[in-house]
Amino acid sequence: MKEIGIGLLGFGTVGAGVVEGFLRNGDLIAERLGIRPVLRSIADLDLDTDRGVEVPRELLTTDAAAVIRDPSVDIVVELIGGTTVAHDLIQQALAAGKPVVTANKALLAAHGEQIFALAEERNVDIYFGASVGGGIPIIRALREGLLANRIRRIDGILNGTCNYVLTRMETEHLPFATVLADAQSAGYAEADPTLDIDGYDAAHKTVILASLAYGYWIPLEAVHVEGIRHVEPVDIGYAADLGYRIKLLGVVNRTGDEIEVRVHPTLVSRDHVLASVGGVFNAVMVRGDFVGDTLFYGRGAGREPTASTVLADIADVARNLASDAPRRVASLPRSENPFKTRSMDEIDSRYYLRMAVLDKPGVLARIADVLGTHGISIASVLQKEAKSGEIVPVVMVTHNAVEGAVDAALAAINGMDITGAETVRYRIATGIV
Repeated sequence: MKEIGIGLLGFGTVGAGVVEGFLRNGDLIAERLGIRPVLRSIADLDLDTDRGVEVPRELLTTDAAAVIRDPSVDIVVELIGGTTVAHDLIQQALAAGKPVVTANKALLAAHGEQIFALAEERNVDIYFGASVGGGIPIIRALREGLLANRIRRIDGILNGTCNYVLTRMETEHLPFATVLADAQSAGYAEADPTLDIDGYDAAHKTVILASLAYGYWIPLEAVHVEGIRHVEPVDIGYAADLGYRIKLLGVVNRTGDEIEVRVHPTLVSRDHVLASVGGVFNAVMVRGDFVGDTLFYGRGAGREPTASTVLADIADVARNLASDAPRRVASLPRSENPFKTRSMDEIDSRYYLRMAVLDKPGVLARIADVLGTHGISIASVLQKEAKSGEIVPVVMVTHNAVEGAVDAALAAINGMDITGAETVRYRIATGIV
């Protein structure tokens, strides 16, 4: 049976999972492929930590560049992470004519256009299925399964840390800081959780999904990003009273010749399937013009789920090499023309607004007047009983309104003498049911 040599860069959590996958199911992979991928070399700066898998010492090295140069290595698997060293090594591999498998969403979001251009120039594959959704085959679906569709929109719960935190805040009525500390203790959040809780990890993944959907690289700076750091239990409670759950969503939406690409906490109707996705799980809903709505659900991170997708990518690239068919599947489906990226000021949404206002006659009328002046219509109002003359919370749900108008209205309301604090605003998911 033909052998294809694998060079692994990075022997951390996912790298160890890939090795475990070869040890556990290598024969199965070979049987199904008719080709045997074989680990030739593993590079990592730390060669002594116990990863729970045993590999011959002679396969281990601290010299990642040597793995790329090794003539017995046919496929380079980059699992180092980051956007500096990993970038250099991927470029070295592609320049040497060696296909690359990576799970590095931050690198692709920042430098995908340049990396993919180099892969095309050298006529080699780059596969990145594990960069979004861990074990969920969403990248494969967009590259191949949904190729005949014009993608209308994508809505995704793309970060397990945030979903875990929001789920526990809702079910156990706990504050953000408490749940985050528990998540760190349980290994669901990093010691420095900024990338996750401030929405940047989800933004990297959303950029990749949007770029695949529309066939050109969308710049990361074009994405509006908000995280969950300021989500409060009181708003989770009010959202529940109104029939919603708060989820951190990555949203990609096409309207005409414009697209929206954004990440932010969003009120999702409890009747919608995305609202039922709890804990560390991820889910992505994709709407195509032929297929309609499709849902991809599973573990979005972790050693085995992510390694499963890396192994599937290795299998695909090995098949391409054995068949002498590089770039059998385009890394990025081509688009006729890039779309205009709509600014947040222009998006159209329904809104949840929690205001801290003085409880006295005429206050709601003044607020409604300001909203009406900016073309914003109120759909419902929720106010729990309080003593007259106190500052009380008033929750309003609007009909569809333009973001820029909402910003202007809230600036005016927050400056009024009847308000005691800045208005809290969340967008409500529309168009996904």
